[in-house]
Amino acid sequence: MGIDKQSDIAANLQIGPTDHGMVRIYVEAEGGIELPLDFDPDEAEEIAEELRAAAEAARAIGKGGNPGNAKPKRR
Repeated sequence: MGIDKQSDIAANLQIGPTDHGMVRIYVEAEGGIELPLDFDPDEAEEIAEELRAAAEAARAIGKGGNPGNAKPKRR
């Protein structure tokens, strides 16, 4: 499965600070999968920028437009 393919997998997502000064993205999926991902604040801001760019590209695609250089970077 690629990043641009639809999926039927459901998951819960939580985002917040840890007691060690990190930003945690916590993913809980069907089948008991729990995935805590910790990032330093600078990395978290980079991820937030990538999310904004992806949202902009998705809006352009949804409106039948060309996302152009709004395409998100791959990590």
